[in-house]
Amino acid sequence: MALKNEYLKGVYGSLEEKSGHEPEFLQAVREVLESLEPVVERRPELEKNGIIERLVEPERTVMFRVPWVDDSGKVWVNRGYRVQFNSAIGPYKGGLRLHPSVNLSIIKFLGFEQVFKNSLTTLPIGGGKGGSDFDPKGKSDGEIMRFCQSFMTELCRHIGPATDVPAGDIGVGGREIGYLFGQYKRLRNEYSGVLTGKGLTYGGSLARTEATGYGLCYFADEMLKAAGRSFVGANVVISGSGNVAIYANQKATALGAKVIAMSDSNGYIVDEKGIDYKVMKEIKEVRRERIKTYLNYVSTAKYVEGCKGIWTVPCDVALPCATQNELDEEGAKALVQNGCFAVAEGANMPSTPEAVAIFQSAGLLFAPAKAANAGGVATSALEMSQNSQRLSWTFEEVDAKLHGIMVSIYQNASKAAEEYGKPGDLVAGANIAGFLKVADAMLAQGIV
Repeated sequence: MALKNEYLKGVYGSLEEKSGHEPEFLQAVREVLESLEPVVERRPELEKNGIIERLVEPERTVMFRVPWVDDSGKVWVNRGYRVQFNSAIGPYKGGLRLHPSVNLSIIKFLGFEQVFKNSLTTLPIGGGKGGSDFDPKGKSDGEIMRFCQSFMTELCRHIGPATDVPAGDIGVGGREIGYLFGQYKRLRNEYSGVLTGKGLTYGGSLARTEATGYGLCYFADEMLKAAGRSFVGANVVISGSGNVAIYANQKATALGAKVIAMSDSNGYIVDEKGIDYKVMKEIKEVRRERIKTYLNYVSTAKYVEGCKGIWTVPCDVALPCATQNELDEEGAKALVQNGCFAVAEGANMPSTPEAVAIFQSAGLLFAPAKAANAGGVATSALEMSQNSQRLSWTFEEVDAKLHGIMVSIYQNASKAAEEYGKPGDLVAGANIAGFLKVADAMLAQGIV
């Protein structure tokens, strides 16, 4: 789809000149701008006040070196990032990713998406993202601790409970958050809710671990219900086997579905009897082993080398929960041909633009990441509230709030799509609904 509005074409063209070396970021911006054309046509004050130009440029980008020492005494240097994208509706909020693929383009794309996702939650949080090209795989606890302490030694200058509150993402779980929080507390001499995803003994929230996977299924369930469909009796394929995928498996199963395939970066497993999320949790969260190990626990499962083929497994519902651009045109065609009727994104931008176009032209129900996987950041914001009040809510209380937030996100996205002439298009609806709140706040605050 090509941009038609001259104002938006101009903004994107200028950004392309400056950021042509950042393909993931440009992909994310273009997808949003295409959705916003009817809004810009209806609201000329957006162009007059340069809202889009300001929206696509981060308020602040911090890049720094992270030196650390391995167990043998060798010094390594990685690159660290924090992109504080937009604070119009609240302090920056977004995860930290530790993965060799991390670069400025990926962090900017994630931060840009986070602005809209956080807006959709209806909670007062702006958008940001950070991380490093450090690879935690194969590292000892001591090496990860030393890396995290070095990373936080620089990051602590730029964050705070009323400024920027990072969380976890790929490669950053409870262990890493603990090391990061301990170093922040030590350096700043304060005990505050500056990170979310903390352990329950020091300010973490019940249901935070499950939140993104649960929220994904709550959103998908609402989308299915609106179309007269259901998880009940559905065969589900989930890519990935990390936090999001494991708890999406648990919740989809609880809602009546059967998860028949999951993957990691090496390959995927298929079990027509249903994949046990408890076994997957043991393998991935406790033993930190490859997914192939599942065969040692469940004899009925089959393993296939290479992860891309997971989309050839016939299913009713697909939940891509691994990483960006994992589901391409070929995978999308396979899903459509095999009778899949719904796709809901658990990872950030896991479907390529070509894949999304195939889903939409084939009439599949499609839930975009910035809406469908917002449960994690929503519950992070609930953790911030608990920290501010020095309170701890029960699992049931947090889960109920999460469920209500995901239902409202679906309703707001669906309503915005209808209002701007794109009924049923949740990609456009999520972009528009998230944008309007941020744009109105930016207009109210003047040229800053």
